[in-house]
Amino acid sequence: MSGLVLHTIRWMMEIMLICVSTGVNSIDLIQPDSKVVQPGQSLTITCQVSGYSLTDNSYATGWIRQREGKPMDWIVSRRGGGDFYQNNALKNKFLYHTYTSTSSVTLTGQGLQPEDTAVYYCVSQPTVIQTTNRPAQIPRDHVTQPHTQKKM
Repeated sequence: MSGLVLHTIRWMMEIMLICVSTGVNSIDLIQPDSKVVQPGQSLTITCQVSGYSLTDNSYATGWIRQREGKPMDWIVSRRGGGDFYQNNALKNKFLYHTYTSTSSVTLTGQGLQPEDTAVYYCVSQPTVIQTTNRPAQIPRDHVTQPHTQKKM
């Protein structure tokens, strides 16, 4: 076998071992259907999280958006332990809240304009998981079904 095939098989076996040793949960991020707002209005989108706790520091939960014909914008994310990261270019436009009692997060857009028309996604990303001999990064992001904010 070629080196590439052997490397790929070895990588797949390591991932399987990590999954067996750590257990893999089903993670669901549920957000509502499309909403429409007028320019200048606010919009709040709620994302219901299951499969991990919002206080678990090994997960980050946040929001991204995809505007038509533009690169994807990262808006905000927070680790369970409280580490908070926000896109400086959008920090005056969006507010993020975590509600651990209901396992949900919200994104509130303020003073939205036609250029904010986008598909908004609630996202989650696990971080490094410790195995018996070394840490490993599992390259797996979870993205909800799209939420579209349309202009009128």
